Amino acid sequence: MMRETLTTDDVTSSGLEGLYLQHAPSALRFAYFVSGDQETARDLVQDAFIRVAGRFRYLRQPDEFDVYLRRTIVNLNASRLRRLKVERSFLASEAAHPVVAVEGDPGVRDELWRAILDLPPRQRVAIVLRFYEDLSESQAADILRCSVKALNQLVVRAMKTLRTRIEEEPS
Repeated sequence: MMRETLTTDDVTSSGLEGLYLQHAPSALRFAYFVSGDQETARDLVQDAFIRVAGRFRYLRQPDEFDVYLRRTIVNLNASRLRRLKVERSFLASEAAHPVVAVEGDPGVRDELWRAILDLPPRQRVAIVLRFYEDLSESQAADILRCSVKALNQLVVRAMKTLRTRIEEEPS
């Protein structure tokens, strides 16, 4: 099989299309055998082609484009497998500590919300920033333009008020 020598001029807009048409079918077969999935193979070929074509002028042997393309497919697939392994281990660790959703009484939830709305504005904002938005003390203090100590005082006062109001409500 005779190889045609590629040059940097081949990677012009029309040359790029020709390069893709020439190498994509065999790269797709290779990527399918490597990944075992048609969609993943398409993604691998597309990403690999973009990377190799973008670096074409820096390739040591431009006529070995298909070798670079296949090597890039192998590397991208290895990266994909590493990401999947990390995702799976994270999901496994999350499954070990399941979050139990507690079905709350909508009436109680509405009472709590009304009690929060009755708080003074800065206390309400402190509660929302700390517990609803889940911001750190320093982040919440920055937003309120106060010290961390002042923020904690706002939260303590708000919680005390909420406990008092919730306990006073007739059940």
